[in-house]
Amino acid sequence: MVAALNVPRNATVGFVLAGLFTAGLFALFVLPGAQRPIGFYVALAFVLVTSLGGLLTALFTAVSAVRLARQ
Repeated sequence: MVAALNVPRNATVGFVLAGLFTAGLFALFVLPGAQRPIGFYVALAFVLVTSLGGLLTALFTAVSAVRLARQ
């Protein structure tokens, strides 16, 4: 079932997109003028990458399931 729904590919794409999004936010908002220690922002970035990556993986897998069901 995992292979039929392309879960490994969906996870790779989801986490790469989440990483790029997080890196963009980090570069736009944190690097120019961080008021608090950078460790706090790194921890928040980790949480954002893992949660957004999981969400995107679930969404991509749901789209794969719908496409497979329609065939």
